[in-house]
Amino acid sequence: MKQELAESYVTTKQVGHHSALQHHFENMEQQREAGTLGMWVFLVTEIMFFGGMFLAYTLYRAKYPQAFASASNHLDITLGAVNTGVLILSSLTMALAVHSTQVGKQRLQIVFLVLTIILGLTFLGIKAVEYHDKFTDNLIPGTLIPGHPFDPRVQLEGAPHDEHALHLLPGATVKNVEMFYWIYFAMTGMHAVHMIIGVGLLSVLLYFSVRGRYGPEYHNPIEVSGLYWHFVDIVWIFLFPLLYLLGRHLMHGG
Repeated sequence: MKQELAESYVTTKQVGHHSALQHHFENMEQQREAGTLGMWVFLVTEIMFFGGMFLAYTLYRAKYPQAFASASNHLDITLGAVNTGVLILSSLTMALAVHSTQVGKQRLQIVFLVLTIILGLTFLGIKAVEYHDKFTDNLIPGTLIPGHPFDPRVQLEGAPHDEHALHLLPGATVKNVEMFYWIYFAMTGMHAVHMIIGVGLLSVLLYFSVRGRYGPEYHNPIEVSGLYWHFVDIVWIFLFPLLYLLGRHLMHGG
């Protein structure tokens, strides 16, 4: 009886042992649960971080609704909508990468990680185009870029349409519009930084995936990175309507 228990214990230890198992965990499942919990705790802190910026946006938008509507209308809604679609698609490919790893399909795991990275870079490329447009229209707030202060052209009432000029609603001022762009660049800039970090993480995962490190027994790094990626995507899902859509009806007399 004692021999059977000993053999059972040895077998259990052998099953639990994995090259990726850290010494302070008893088995891979415990390590996976700890890693997942750690990521959720981190994401809660990220929610509080972005929550401060969302609160600032809400307060200033309530105080300067006309200026915020004027500034929002000047954003390129087409590029914003395309980027939203890109990130939604990237969440799908990321989820498929996690699933492929869990079921041991290494080739699909690699393919979906590559697709997710490409979509992430596509998002950043489109965002760079938007930032360049704001630079061209002198909409970079303050003096963030030396020698290129915030100084937009203002569209006069009844003048021919100028897509590069700022169309102000009654009661809106250029100074208050600048406040919108401070918040716009703070929120989208920090989101872009998180996207860059995400792409970097996935690039490291891709390297190890090609080397066959991840599979059904050990997939936690891809799983928790997927949680991070989905969080960043969800933040954008909130940013898009807040920055690009709200108040547009005011510009058309709605």
